[in-house]
Amino acid sequence: MAQHSAQLDGVLVALADPTRRAVIRRLGHGPLSVGDLASEFPMTLPSFMKHVRTLESNGLIRTVKTGRVRTCVLSPERLALVDDWLAEQRRIWAERTDRLEEFVTKPEENSP
Repeated sequence: MAQHSAQLDGVLVALADPTRRAVIRRLGHGPLSVGDLASEFPMTLPSFMKHVRTLESNGLIRTVKTGRVRTCVLSPERLALVDDWLAEQRRIWAERTDRLEEFVTKPEENSP
């Protein structure tokens, strides 16, 4: 459980940055070279590579080097960690709001 939490924490931290979210969004359409991805952002290549390394170290993307070209590929299964966590949060809050609704709509049963 602690490892799952640490992995989720890493993924959420990686997704907290708008540049990295934009990279994930672009890679959702298919693999792209680092150069093609970087050309869309107003930053130096070394700065952009920090974003790539963060995404890669948290398992959201993988990179493949062929000759001089490094290609980024989305790892959508890692996003399942976030999806699972959000589904659990939705379930918890749905139960809470259901209990609150029951409490509010049946006041005569809940009074002393």
